Amino acid sequence: MKYILSREDEVVIGVGSAQYSHTFENPLTAGERIEVIYRTLKASGVDLGRCFITPIPDLGEHMLWVSRVRSFCPSFQTVYSNNPLVARLFSEAGYQIRPVPLFEREKYMATEIRKKIAKGDDWRSLVHPAAYEYLVSIGLQERIRYILADDHSSGGG
Repeated sequence: MKYILSREDEVVIGVGSAQYSHTFENPLTAGERIEVIYRTLKASGVDLGRCFITPIPDLGEHMLWVSRVRSFCPSFQTVYSNNPLVARLFSEAGYQIRPVPLFEREKYMATEIRKKIAKGDDWRSLVHPAAYEYLVSIGLQERIRYILADDHSSGGG
């Protein structure tokens, strides 16, 4: 966020796949993900007045997705993403696309952090202290172990 805010007046942070939770890929609810982002930005000294955090549910249809994102967000002109599909869809819709530098990507991959949490390995140093404190307080480690124990993530609800 500091990188983007050094180039932009404001940033809209879209929390994707907002309708999913309690799966290995998305163990947190959208509200919990927003809380992690908010607490981390606040503790990092980021000017929260320049940030909007919004949940964005997936749609399942790529051609409709950009309009779906726009309907959930304040207006924006530039999209920061390293995802080739996201870049293509927004580029075709007339948006400027800019990549985001990946800071120690191998070390900070969410999938790898979730694997460490599931195994009971040390993961504290891989997330911001404010995020760690919150994630421990909501029982993320137990939730991930529960999800993986019997693949409870595929049920209804």
